[in-house]
Amino acid sequence: MRNPALALFLFAAAAAAACTASAQDALWGYYGHTGPLVWGKLDRAYQACSKGHEQSPVDIRNARLNKALQPIEFHYVGGPLTLVNDGHTIAITPDPGSYIVAGGVRYDLVQIHFHHPSEHAIRGKLTDLEVHLVHKSADGKLAVVAILFTESPGFPNATLATLWQHLPTTAGSTQKIADMIDLGGLLPADRGYWTYTGSLTEPPCTEGVQWFVFEQSNGLSREQIRAFESLYKMNTRPLQDLHGRHIEADK
Repeated sequence: MRNPALALFLFAAAAAAACTASAQDALWGYYGHTGPLVWGKLDRAYQACSKGHEQSPVDIRNARLNKALQPIEFHYVGGPLTLVNDGHTIAITPDPGSYIVAGGVRYDLVQIHFHHPSEHAIRGKLTDLEVHLVHKSADGKLAVVAILFTESPGFPNATLATLWQHLPTTAGSTQKIADMIDLGGLLPADRGYWTYTGSLTEPPCTEGVQWFVFEQSNGLSREQIRAFESLYKMNTRPLQDLHGRHIEADK
């Protein structure tokens, strides 16, 4: 490079770009020096993880009955799916068209992902798997439906059985399912739920998320647990303080 000033400018620009990329992609995980206890220190964008007062997951107990709560309307359509191993979980991107109506608001289904063991606890007890159905409204608000799964010997979940055939096994890899997958098979028969205002359970731990946790858990087989466990032995954030929040039940 014959122009020292230009060389210095390009070096500075490259350094700034590298710093920006680093800030946007701050490494985090579930263990050790990048685990949940230090998420808030890894990046300024993650400060809510340590300083927020409406964080998730929580231990669900002493829920207050609210008879004004309405059933969640599910309008899920079958379609192809894309499974991604993002290095933290298996995330599924559905084709557009599926949505829920909760509290009179429409939220479109934008992603599905899994945690082992469960993140939410019921009176202090975790289950074997938790599925998060992430929805977004037209004005950008998030609503997450959480489904708890408990081992039921000899009774594998049929929808999980189909999905598990296509699990991408390495971080960064994807698998596409061209078949029409009915996501309604993940939902329990009883749609009673607990609800509270919380956050995303991974960085940046954004608050203002409306959570709906089904009271009835679904079953899955030991083999299905082991299949996910072989990829992610533990990808669960510890329980967070309610800080005076109340959990409501629809019945």
